[in-house]
Amino acid sequence: MSLPRQDERHEQFVDRPIVVSAAFEGSEEIAEARDLARDFLTAVQARHGLPVSSRVMGTVQLTVSELVTNARKYAPGPCLLTLQVEDGAIQVAVWDSSTTLPLILPPDPTRIGQHGLEIVMAVCQAFTVQRKPVGKRISVSIVLADDPGGDVAGRQVM
Repeated sequence: MSLPRQDERHEQFVDRPIVVSAAFEGSEEIAEARDLARDFLTAVQARHGLPVSSRVMGTVQLTVSELVTNARKYAPGPCLLTLQVEDGAIQVAVWDSSTTLPLILPPDPTRIGQHGLEIVMAVCQAFTVQRKPVGKRISVSIVLADDPGGDVAGRQVM
């Protein structure tokens, strides 16, 4: 039996996804979803050496909170949160049992409430909604690191 060379072992490790998932059934578990996101990103940084800025840490927790809140509020049954790191970004996905697609309202500072998806869309680099055989899945992508020059990653100063 021959052992893989050092470079081959490293590539095998890099090719494995860094992912965590959890199901949530109650509104009180929204804080647990935020904690899961924080703990996951802390582990990604500590164990895998990937940069995670404090801005990204807060943005991911906010995004998780908004998406899980909407799933718990508008869909019966549990929701499933999946966090996955790939290509320098974290993919946040929330599945719920409702087939009703979210209504994304235009910005309105006079409106009370219903700003969650507006906020999520403002902070992520990609946003998708997919109908599934049962329910739907909302996915967003957030770049892990800010630009070394100080600009927020994925955003350009106008």
